[in-house]
Amino acid sequence: MPPTEAGERLLERLGPALHDIRTAIDDLNQLRERPSGTVRINAPGPAADHFLCPLTFEFMKIYPDVNVEIISDAAIIDIVEQGFDAGVRFGNQLAQDMIAVPLGPALRYAIVASPNYLSNRGRPDSPNDLLQHDCIRRRFPGGTMVTWKFESNGEELEITPKGRLTLSSAHQELQAALAGSGIAHLLEDYVRDDVKQGRVIELLSDWKEELPSWYLYYPSRRHTSAAVRAFLEYIRSQRWCPTPE
Repeated sequence: MPPTEAGERLLERLGPALHDIRTAIDDLNQLRERPSGTVRINAPGPAADHFLCPLTFEFMKIYPDVNVEIISDAAIIDIVEQGFDAGVRFGNQLAQDMIAVPLGPALRYAIVASPNYLSNRGRPDSPNDLLQHDCIRRRFPGGTMVTWKFESNGEELEITPKGRLTLSSAHQELQAALAGSGIAHLLEDYVRDDVKQGRVIELLSDWKEELPSWYLYYPSRRHTSAAVRAFLEYIRSQRWCPTPE
């Protein structure tokens, strides 16, 4: 049955509004298909260098409308209070109200020194021998000096390294080790290539302590944007991340 004259007038008057509604729905669907917005993440430098940044670069190729801001910070902070969508820390440093997603495999530290340093000072045979060497020390931003932990066949040791040089970043420590300034304690990811090329030599490889993996975490009681959800889904798709139940 054709519409009445009154019905035709009503359709004419509602036409622009219906068009606007359809346009809004199409725009919403497009946003769902192509998330946009900004994802802000707080992460320690090593996690950002070797895991978060490479993942982010690939993620941004897939989602060209999403912006990502990564702030390198080793301090334990309240990410919600500081305005971050997510953070990265070791699994044993997370609050109970956070949802955590693995960001990589388990971590190990390596003890390294340049061939020149070892030819002048000799090679340590045990962790305690390090106390007789120039160790490249690191101080956290809060002022605490980093201790070096070791584990072998169930035996655990922890030493406070001694040395003339104290730095505040892994990149600086690696530069110092390459320059022959002492023995460095660095995550394997920082020194893998230099060990392969012989620029530094790994020491005490049978005393490596295995650490928890990095975790990307975010609040369980907070609405997440489409951009954040897309980023979390991308992280979960990586090979080391278990499939959610």
